Amino acid sequence: MASRTTHPVLDTRALNRATLARQLLLSRADMSARDAVAHLLGLQAQNAKPPYFQLHARLAGFRPAELAGLMESREVVRMVTMRSTIHTHTAHDALTLRPLVQPARDREVNYFRKGLAGVDLDRLARRARAFVESEPRTMGEIREELLREWPDADPQSLSVAARCRLPLVQVTPRGVWGRSGQVRLTTVEKWLGKPVADTATATATAAQPVDEVVLRYLAAFGPASVKDMQTWAGLTRLREAFERLRPGLLAFQDENGVELFDLPDAPRPDADTPAPPRFLPEFDNLLLSHADRTRVVAPEIKGRTWTGNQAHCTLLVDGFLAGLWKLEGQILTVELFGRLPKAAKEEIVDEGERMLEGMGESTRAGGGSVRFGVINP
Repeated sequence: MASRTTHPVLDTRALNRATLARQLLLSRADMSARDAVAHLLGLQAQNAKPPYFQLHARLAGFRPAELAGLMESREVVRMVTMRSTIHTHTAHDALTLRPLVQPARDREVNYFRKGLAGVDLDRLARRARAFVESEPRTMGEIREELLREWPDADPQSLSVAARCRLPLVQVTPRGVWGRSGQVRLTTVEKWLGKPVADTATATATAAQPVDEVVLRYLAAFGPASVKDMQTWAGLTRLREAFERLRPGLLAFQDENGVELFDLPDAPRPDADTPAPPRFLPEFDNLLLSHADRTRVVAPEIKGRTWTGNQAHCTLLVDGFLAGLWKLEGQILTVELFGRLPKAAKEEIVDEGERMLEGMGESTRAGGGSVRFGVINP
């Protein structure tokens, strides 16, 4: 939405540097993995490994065992929240962000109503809850259980309804670095040891109000427009919350006149602040959480991070999307979108070797593990 008043203009580089600072990508933060997961409002976790690579790019001294330990101690969990995608959240945010996006999950079920003819959704939720709380179940097992009561319903629609109506978490060892396991699900209440009645009370009375989430979103992704946050959350009608908060926020506009909001004390580094190379995994929220992504992705390379339905791992150079990467064994292949000076390529190699060592993917000292080439789909 274009601003009706004139605010200070933040150009693309200024927005880039501000967002990188919030995302802990200008310099690695001396922060615990748990605090980082909370600050970033969760980590995209469609696959098991990306959250670990996201934290390596952002935290000083991060090692996969730190996040793995949080998964095993249930201080963080994997569940469907924003944009109907799987995120790794702190236990606190799992209980409070899911209610925020529940209206969107309810609307998602409506798209499958044809396959749910004759299905009582409240009864479905009760039956599915009892089934997964007796022991963690696969989605296939949940579907079969529901088909016993509604044999004429569409199986996929039953699965969607269960996933949307219940706050299901993926139990460990799924998501634990160095381990593997089939996706098994139970409710967040059961997994975190919270009685259902207590959680219901929390959802009704103490869940994060949308205003608090707006402030946290700006701290992690700002400066941002209303549409930016709606894109991140997969929600609509958030303008009222921004308007309530307007007296305590700063207002800017981008080069297209779109109004941007920000926290008064949030970092907005100079546009010339150096931004070191960073290797980001597929589905990193930096690339998914704004309606206008030109603060990170130049228009001429829009769409280069996907091949069909396959998302690629991405490389930032000078703060902007500049290439793709792929790790096969101990070999990290980097595909650049354009020519770069020798010094920039040397920085990329140094950062790549740092990632290989920090993530335990290299057993060799020195160079030779990073190569420039073409990423095959």
